[in-house]
Formats: sequence, structure tokens, C-alpha cells
Amino acid sequence: MTQNLLVTGASGHLGRRVIELLLEADVDHIIATTRSPEKLAKLADQGVEVRQADFEQPDSLAEAFTGADRLLLISTDAVDGTDRRLKQHLNAVNAAEQADVKHVIYTSLTRTEPGTPILLAPDHYGTEQALAASSLDWTMLRNNVYMDMLLMSLPQAIATGQLFAAAGDGGVGYVTREDCARTAAAVLKATTGGRTTLDITGPEVVTYTALAQIASDITGRPVTYIDVSAQEIVKGMVAAGFPEPVAELLVSFQTATAQGYLAVATDTVAELTGSAPQSVRDFLLAHKDALLAPPA
Repeated sequence: MTQNLLVTGASGHLGRRVIELLLEADVDHIIATTRSPEKLAKLADQGVEVRQADFEQPDSLAEAFTGADRLLLISTDAVDGTDRRLKQHLNAVNAAEQADVKHVIYTSLTRTEPGTPILLAPDHYGTEQALAASSLDWTMLRNNVYMDMLLMSLPQAIATGQLFAAAGDGGVGYVTREDCARTAAAVLKATTGGRTTLDITGPEVVTYTALAQIASDITGRPVTYIDVSAQEIVKGMVAAGFPEPVAELLVSFQTATAQGYLAVATDTVAELTGSAPQSVRDFLLAHKDALLAPPA
């Protein structure tokens, strides 16, 4: 059965990779939406139908989604401490209904329920609730923390020998962006309907103590995990030049880790894609040069 598959946020890292995977799978009709169509000229040359879409212009969104059977709704980057991001997502859900999209796949977050310390969670929870209240079939892809983010924090820890975090003994089911893309592509090109929530994780839960040990094993440099308060981490990040709201957002993931919210590991990636997700050790080993690079 031929389906028209649409990917939103197609100029972002995740969206672009999903489209590349669909092209590799010889999917017939791919629609890519973006605020900046000129950024996707190469995809257009490969036969992808590129459409302009702005989630803050709801009147034009339904037209941008017209003809799509299955739609991958990638959560936007409008993370500014307001409800702007949620409004964008709600506009997209409403437009999908108006355009008679059959199935929406949404990139959500592990443990979105009220009370979750992660400051991004309310946006995801609100979007999930909107989809649940809609007439649409849907799949929630609750992505755990991107393993790729470790390449931002670990070089400093390796250089100093100290990995500071406010995560206690909690662990994280780190998953690579690549594995999230592979899973999203698999669900998008499927033909199943219904309503399903899936936890997208790596193969294991990794604590910060284990993370420090893995980094040490790979680089040959001693790294020790030092558990400190969330307030100390925020203070240190602000001193290093991070805006306080950004620091608080990032540290909220550590608070959630300490409370066990991110300690989730499933076989979903392997079940949907046919190959196992990459482990933290294998990922960091593949990026050893980045770990040893002088911290920015």
C-alpha cells in the first residue's frame, strides 16, 4: 500500500536523518515541511516534496499537511520558558485533523506526567493530551536522553578528572539520535493504526558513576563522579556563561535522574528496526577523539 509520509521540522538534525533513511528505504512519496524550504534544496533534488510550514501560522498548516497519510510531528525547538512550544504543537495537531491525516507519530519524552522535574515535560504532556483527545490515530515516541549530549559534557570531565552532576545514584536510558531516527522512520513507514506509546531507549540504564568509569576506560584518564546539589550545578554553569534559564533546564534532567524518572531501558528500538541500539560504551568509543578534544 502506497502511503504519503510527512516529516515536520525536516531541516533539523532528527528530521533530516529520518528523511535520509526513508530515501534509503525507497519510500515513494515523502513530504518534508520546514520554515525554510531553501535549506532542503538537496532533498528536493532527490525527489522529496518540500513544503513551507510555520507552526505559528495555523491557518496555513492544514494546507501544508494536505495529502499526508502518516505524519511525524517532531517537537519544535521553541524552548523559551513560555507556552509557545505547546501552542505550536497544538496548532500542528489541529492542522493534522483538518487535513485528514490518518496517523501522527510524535517525538515525546520519557515520563511526561505532571510532577516530572524535567522543565520540558509539560509541553510534551500537553501535546500527548491533545493527541489523545483528537480523532487521530497516534504513536508517542517517548525518547530518552540523547546520548549525543554526552559529547558536550564529558570532555570537560575527562580534562579535569571530575564529573560533576546532581544525579545521585540514578541512571539514564541514553539513546543515540541515530537510533531515535531509525525508530521514527520505521514507525512512520509502517501501516499499522491504533494508539500506542513507546519508550525509545538505549540497551541499558547507565548511572553517572558508570559513565565516569566508561569514560576513564576509553580515554585512559581517571574520571570520578562527584554528586553535588542542583543549585551548585546551576551556579557553576551560570559562571561558565550559560543563561540561568538554560542552566536550570539542563539541570532539571539531572534532578529527574536522581529521582529515577529516566531509568528506563526497553527493547523497542531492536524490535522496530531489526538491530539493537548502540550502547554508551560503543558510542563513546566511536567518538574517542571528541572526548579527548580540549573543552570549548
